[in-house]
Amino acid sequence: MFKLDKNGVTGFLQAIFLFMSLLSVVACRSGNESTGPEVVEEAAVNPVALDLDRIRERGSLIAIVDNSSTGYFLYKGQPMGYEYDLLALFAKHLKVNLEVKSTASIDKAFDMLNKGEGDVIAYSLTVTKARKKIVSFTDNHYTTRQVLVQRRPEGWRNMTREELDKALIRNQVDLIGKEVHVRKSSSYVERLQHLSQEIGGDIVIIEDRDSAETEEMIRRVAFGHIEYTVADESVAFINAAYYPDIDVKTPISFPQQIAWAVRKNAPDLLSEMNNWMADIKRQPTFNVIYKKYFQSPRASLRRAKSDFSSLGGEKISVYDDLIKVAADSIGWDWRLLASQIYQESHFDPNAKSWAGAVGLMQLVPETGQRFGARDLTNPRQSIFAGINHLKFLDKLWAKTIDDENERIKFVLASYNVGLGHVVDARELAKKYGKDPKVWDGNVEYYLFMKSKPAFFRDPVVKSGYCRGEEPVNYVKEILIRYDQYKQLINS
Repeated sequence: MFKLDKNGVTGFLQAIFLFMSLLSVVACRSGNESTGPEVVEEAAVNPVALDLDRIRERGSLIAIVDNSSTGYFLYKGQPMGYEYDLLALFAKHLKVNLEVKSTASIDKAFDMLNKGEGDVIAYSLTVTKARKKIVSFTDNHYTTRQVLVQRRPEGWRNMTREELDKALIRNQVDLIGKEVHVRKSSSYVERLQHLSQEIGGDIVIIEDRDSAETEEMIRRVAFGHIEYTVADESVAFINAAYYPDIDVKTPISFPQQIAWAVRKNAPDLLSEMNNWMADIKRQPTFNVIYKKYFQSPRASLRRAKSDFSSLGGEKISVYDDLIKVAADSIGWDWRLLASQIYQESHFDPNAKSWAGAVGLMQLVPETGQRFGARDLTNPRQSIFAGINHLKFLDKLWAKTIDDENERIKFVLASYNVGLGHVVDARELAKKYGKDPKVWDGNVEYYLFMKSKPAFFRDPVVKSGYCRGEEPVNYVKEILIRYDQYKQLINS
């Protein structure tokens, strides 16, 4: 044990931290750090048997993520984030849909994983021995280190570098007796406990609730609500662009491995994910994604401060007020209609399709005029003509489908591909003994199959051939995005 006083660290420890500060670290966000050993034990349940074959059979990869500036967030209606972009590419590689479940509690995330409510925790977790007891980690994505987040003193811009360093904690020994706020049971707690032993004095560790995100703690330091917190270096540097009054240059750990986590009894998923990650790291795509979220502070700052970002705003698009009024007239959640409009036009009022559809709701001129629009590039006219069309379809389907949630799927499909093709799919479902009032796996299946001669030439079919994959995916993608909107945007 090295004996250290509060006025200086021994040459050996000083050399170590100097070495650490010179390391070139390719860092990854760890905004919602995982639990410490005591919480890990609580989460140690027998995982369900659900590996890659079941995931492919189900047709979707379910990822457990957090809402942060680098992991997963919404910006102008579009899901984004380092974790999200990689997960979307991996799901595409598996030829399945990506579903995300956002939770601020890492304790809950572990529980969800082992219960089969998710397939991968994409929180960029620090790999520890305790966590290895209950999950399997992917090959490490990156290494990162933990740093102290502290507020710079008043008038710091007029100080010399030497004066500023004297006003801040640069020697870890000076943390003795200081209160450092971190998330309850996080690896930050463990690191501070170990650091207390290393420097020969107690750091006062204040554990916040387990759902407190790292970026929230950094914000509290920036606003002067607390003096100190701890963050992974990449998260700290990005947030330093948001809050110029914070300092993030004092390391408190050695480099640590960062990875995703899967169930221990999912070796095929783990192997597929590792092989895919090793391959994509050799491609330019990976560097583009990494730079987008970790090396573009101005873009990150613009997104974080936007009213149209789930990081700090409550808006999906500039047309939210119109969307809310229109959705209310049909009894829909406005976020569902917003998801459909994004699917149609990405909120571009001047969007035009190869088929001649125009505007936010992508109506052809004839349909637009029928439902009250003279100028389909006018956002108000487009939205209300679109909602009138949806109400027309909803009224028709209400005659045979009572369940509102089921009816929404039929309405969306009819809006996309035409009423006649969906009616044909219902007739095929009846003929082959499926439920004509249920979409998933029933009418949906036969709409998909209408691209095959044996089905589109069936005597019950009146509208002929249909490229059924498009409306089936249309409905799926709208509802998946709607679920994302519900998780991140208040109703």
